[in-house]
Amino acid sequence: MIEILTNAERVEVIRFPAGEPHIVGGEPGQLAGDQVACVRGCDADDLVTLLMWASAVRGDGGRPHAVLPYLPGARADRDPRMEAQVYAELINSGRFASVVTLDPHSPVMPGMLDRLTAVGAAELVDRFLPDGLRRDLVGVIAPDHGAANRAGDVARTLEVPLFQALKHRDFQTGRLSGFSCDALPEGGDLLVVDDICDGGGTFMGLAGVIPEAAGRLHLWVTHGVFSGAAAGLVTAYSTVMTTDSHPGCTGVPGAIVFPSLEAVVPHLPAPPTSR
Repeated sequence: MIEILTNAERVEVIRFPAGEPHIVGGEPGQLAGDQVACVRGCDADDLVTLLMWASAVRGDGGRPHAVLPYLPGARADRDPRMEAQVYAELINSGRFASVVTLDPHSPVMPGMLDRLTAVGAAELVDRFLPDGLRRDLVGVIAPDHGAANRAGDVARTLEVPLFQALKHRDFQTGRLSGFSCDALPEGGDLLVVDDICDGGGTFMGLAGVIPEAAGRLHLWVTHGVFSGAAAGLVTAYSTVMTTDSHPGCTGVPGAIVFPSLEAVVPHLPAPPTSR
């Protein structure tokens, strides 16, 4: 659902009997200045409500700012005519003074958005990584080629080596045929880093080919969708960490879920005054 972060007491979100969202404001001018709202996940109703809120703020002389911790459609970046472009056009229609997101999947959709700030994985991990794990960490693992730049940024920030894992695909069937990984240190903790965990197959497959790292593996995924069999990640990883950017973040029992707002507030022109 949409969360109004500034002057929430002056705004009410209602629905007409036909189903359309509607924003009810207070006295004229109460939404002037910088106003901030947040939508986690990618529910279309929430995004439309966000646009309605932005229109109400502009109509009251204010400047709407959007926090979208999980950037919807960012994975659909292979063809700009598809979902990424559609979501970008929808978000841009809100004419936000700024949009802040966490760790977008690739540069494609961010390049389509107006006035976007993206908080990268390195900044997030540096902010949230528990001190004990940071102290004992001997390396970061990129679980596949697509995660190399993201995991490399994290490794440089934490001043540890990067180890590359790869997924191997049977090009005749399109199915994964296995995983491989660089040789790993014999002792110390290892952090696997990626942006999104959906069903968890990549991370379980990686853990299965590096049994020498059993008990030393930890997982950071910025966006925990945690669908399907993802709950089983706790059998392979000593720690599973994510943010609350997506409603699925509670889908892995025992996962550590960090507050996305704590990471985005420094990037907002107006700190939230109410929650």
